[in-house]
Amino acid sequence: MQKRTAHQIADVLIEALPYIQRFKDKTIVVKFGGNAMVDEALKHSFARDIVLMKLVGLNPIVVHGGGPQIGQLLAKLGKTTGFIDGMRITDSETMDVVEMVLGGLVNKEIVNLINMHGGKAVGLTGKDGDFIRARKLLIDNRETNLLPEAQAPEIIDLGHVGEVASIDPAVLNMLGNSDFIPVIAPIGVGEDGHSYNINADLVAGKVAEVLKAEKLILLTNTAGILDKQQQLLTGLTLKDIDDLIADGTIAGGMIPKTRCATDALKGGVNSVHIIDGRVEHAVLLELFTDQGVGTLLLSRPR
Repeated sequence: MQKRTAHQIADVLIEALPYIQRFKDKTIVVKFGGNAMVDEALKHSFARDIVLMKLVGLNPIVVHGGGPQIGQLLAKLGKTTGFIDGMRITDSETMDVVEMVLGGLVNKEIVNLINMHGGKAVGLTGKDGDFIRARKLLIDNRETNLLPEAQAPEIIDLGHVGEVASIDPAVLNMLGNSDFIPVIAPIGVGEDGHSYNINADLVAGKVAEVLKAEKLILLTNTAGILDKQQQLLTGLTLKDIDDLIADGTIAGGMIPKTRCATDALKGGVNSVHIIDGRVEHAVLLELFTDQGVGTLLLSRPR
């Protein structure tokens, strides 16, 4: 090994050491989605990141989405579904497909990838141990103006689309305190016994809140939160986020993601990271290096 290369490797390990010490035995909730879920190299790098986190003493919990995979299977079955504000209108037949894809195909693929790289992953939906209780998500069109007033009802029913009513952390605590890595599909069960599809960001945020996680990490298809000159912003506080939304810097699909982040911070999570899932080993780079690969959000200035 060349001397320069050896020093570079040593520098990387030394840089990671204080972060490993700081986060040992801490819970890190990671929302897995975007390009990282469809690119083969990125899927394997993510799985290795999660395994390494567990091996050095952290307690990672993975929450995943699967919208594109659901859309692909629905298309193969010849079933069309509409969207309102980015949320899929989900009737009973569509919910069957959602459960099959999220709780079966996607969840088990992630579990298998982590296990291939030396981890011990266990796949869950919110129905396992009844740990995610859901309620039907209803949208008030008078407040959102998602549909023209002439043709839209005041209350829009999206079918089997839900929001988190409560989370029982018992199953996650049991797994997190062992060698196992929980991998969660965002499906909850309502008081009526029906299954509900819940946004994966929201589930990840609520899980992080309930477990008082050290960090919530959200993988995206962007570099993070960008200013109006498209430069990466980091070290943002709750007030910074409100100001950036108010002046239009944060807009579109980034608004619900940042709202999820701020809710987690207000709920007791120490920090939230919105990172670029298109970068190999993005999770490790954000956790164990000084520079990171995304936007860090804090409840108060450091």
